[in-house]
Amino acid sequence: MTTLLELKQAVKVFYMKYEVYITHIWKFLLALICLLLINSQLGYMTALNSFPIVLMAALLCSILPKNFTVVMSAIFVLGHLYQLSRECMLIGLVLFLLMFLLYYRFSPKDTLAVILTPICFQLHIPYMMPLALGLLSGPVSIISMCFGIMTYYFLQYISLNAPTLGNVNNSEETANRLQTVLSGSLGDRGMIVTMVAFAIALIVVYIIRRLSIDHAWSVAIIAGAIVELISLLVGDLLYDTQISIVGAIIGTLVSALLMKVVEFFSFNLDYSRTEKVQFEDDEYYYYVKAVPKVTVTTPERKVKKINRAQNAHGHRAE
Repeated sequence: MTTLLELKQAVKVFYMKYEVYITHIWKFLLALICLLLINSQLGYMTALNSFPIVLMAALLCSILPKNFTVVMSAIFVLGHLYQLSRECMLIGLVLFLLMFLLYYRFSPKDTLAVILTPICFQLHIPYMMPLALGLLSGPVSIISMCFGIMTYYFLQYISLNAPTLGNVNNSEETANRLQTVLSGSLGDRGMIVTMVAFAIALIVVYIIRRLSIDHAWSVAIIAGAIVELISLLVGDLLYDTQISIVGAIIGTLVSALLMKVVEFFSFNLDYSRTEKVQFEDDEYYYYVKAVPKVTVTTPERKVKKINRAQNAHGHRAE
C-alpha cells in the first residue's frame, strides 16, 4: 500500500508541475479518439476521413476550450450525415441544437460526460458513466449523460441502416424517411431504459457518497452498480430491450473496479483516525466529523557527489 501511495503522490506532483502541457495533451487525445470513432462508425464523407484533417481538428480542439470538442464532433457527424441523407442530417441537426441549448444552459462544464458516454459505449463499458458522474459531479450531469446516450443510439441506428437511408427525391418518401429515422433512433426502447437506469444509478451514487458514513464512496459504488444492473434487467423484462445480461454483469463489475481506482486517487481517507468535534456559538451547536486523508511523504533521494578519487589511506589521488 505504501508503494501505491508513493506512486499516487508522485503522479500528483508530476501533474501539478506539468499541468499546462498535460491538459493540452489529453484534450488532443480525447478529440482525436472521438473523431476517429465517428469516422469509423460513419465515414460517408471522404474529406472528413482524411487523417490530416482529423489531426488538424484535434490540434485545434487541444488549444481551444473543452466545449469546442463537442462542437467539432457535431460538425463531423453532420458532415457525414449530409453525405448520406439530408433527412438524417436534419434530424441530427435538431438533436444537436437541442443538446447545445440544454447543455450550455444547465451543465456547460460537463463536456467530458457528453464525449465520454458514446466512447464508453464503443468500449463496452458504458456502465461506468453514472458511477463516475455520481462520484465526481452531481444530478445535473444527467442531462449531459442522457444526450451522450441519445447520440450513441442515433449514430448506431444510422450506421446499421445506412444502406436504406440514401437520399430520395420524392417528397412523400422524404416524410416517411424522417418518421422512420425518428422512430427508429430516438424511439428505441433500449435507449430509454438505459437513460432511466443510468439516471437512477447516478442519483443513488450521488446521495450515498455525500452521507457522513465510513467508506461512503465504496458503499456508493457498490450500491450504484447494483441499482444500475437491477434497473437494466427490470427494463429488459418489461420492454424486451434485448440487453445482454452477461455483458451487463461483466461491464458493471469492470466499471465498479475502475471506480475504485478513481476513489483511490480522489477520495482516499484513513477512517481509523476519525475525530468527532463538538463546539457552539451564540446561535448553534456544531457537530463535526473529521476524517484525515491518507498521505505519505515521498522519500527524497540523496546523491553524494565525489569529485576526486581517494586512495586506500584516505588521501586524495594526485
